[in-house]
Amino acid sequence: MDSTKDITVGQVVKSRAGRDKGNIFLVLEIIDDKHVLIVDGDTRRLDKPKKKKIKHLIVYNTVLSEFKEKIDGDVKINNAYVRKLLEPFKESF
Repeated sequence: MDSTKDITVGQVVKSRAGRDKGNIFLVLEIIDDKHVLIVDGDTRRLDKPKKKKIKHLIVYNTVLSEFKEKIDGDVKINNAYVRKLLEPFKESF
């Protein structure tokens, strides 16, 4: 997958390259057809998300609609909320 057409905000992804290899993230924003911004609430916080190429990510079918609705609705969220959402995925993936 080299395009963002199948990716949405709130989708769970895993890094397959770089120093963050193997870590689980949420898609915060889609920049263009090859790049997204990802956060995990810990090393990549909401105030400083990581710009990542799609080809360096493993994209899972899981979309956290609760996160997506809050981002789309401009609801204020914090890093602890993101960590709480990702906690079950870190164990299972």
